[in-house]
Amino acid sequence: MDYYATLGVSKGASADEIKKAYRKLALKYHPDRNQGDKKAEARFKEVNEAYAVLSDPEKKQQYDTYGEAGFHQRFSQEDIFRNFDIGDILKQFGFGSASFGGRTFSGSTGQNPFGAFFGQGGGSMGSGCRGGSCGSRRSSILKGEDVTYELNVSLEDVLKGTEKKITLRYNGRPQNMAVKIPKGIDSGKRLRLSGKGRPSPNGGPAGDLYLKVNVTPHPEFKREGDNLVIEKKIPFSDACLGTRLAIKTLDGKQFKVKVPPGVQNDAKLRLRGHGLPHGPMGDRGDILVRLGVQVPQNLSPEQEKLIKELANTGL
Repeated sequence: MDYYATLGVSKGASADEIKKAYRKLALKYHPDRNQGDKKAEARFKEVNEAYAVLSDPEKKQQYDTYGEAGFHQRFSQEDIFRNFDIGDILKQFGFGSASFGGRTFSGSTGQNPFGAFFGQGGGSMGSGCRGGSCGSRRSSILKGEDVTYELNVSLEDVLKGTEKKITLRYNGRPQNMAVKIPKGIDSGKRLRLSGKGRPSPNGGPAGDLYLKVNVTPHPEFKREGDNLVIEKKIPFSDACLGTRLAIKTLDGKQFKVKVPPGVQNDAKLRLRGHGLPHGPMGDRGDILVRLGVQVPQNLSPEQEKLIKELANTGL
């Protein structure tokens, strides 16, 4: 679901514009105006989910950064509606309570008042609410265990993003799933797949799957943040006179990098914009060519004679 499209606003909309759009749609699809209309009920849910994310600065930033797919890998429905009190919000807009299937959402209950409506695990709402508020009871249904799985990715995967297929076994049964790896991810980051962990022992919601990302070493490049570092050795003569080095980027492009005369050992040359992306939508870092000046351990008689002559000149 595109939350901006759901509310009919642009990605650059202000908080006030988002709030006004939500108020208009919540009024249009409010259950009091659409008794028995399943389509209106579904739209009311979508509108509230969109507002729950876009009205929360932290969730909105995550959604803007990682996009729809990446956001839902990190946030479950329970996460989305945490601290989102629909009853209180509707009252601010002058609406009545929202009732569906015997459940009334009219105020804070100490839990997520929209959780049961969306079929989430955890606490559940009672029915037949009186006096404008609802009591809550804690469900005895247990959530399945969370699972952590270490996932190896290459630098090429970090550069372009990828999809990995993994297989886990729960209760002896294989579970196949495809996992999207966003561009720019770093080692140690965790991706969350809601409901992909172990099944509940008594019919409750499944646990979550946490993928711990490990970026494997590359034969040529080393990662330093968003930059890629490659080491090149050059002869002493090239360090004195200058030269050009052929560099192949991680995505296969070829460049000639100029080495200036008199370059020093451990100097770095920069190839801008050919490193790794800063997150899924960020700019790319650079390639840094770290130079090492080779000093020969064994000289031929002719080379030794020439070096001595150069030494006599003060070199």
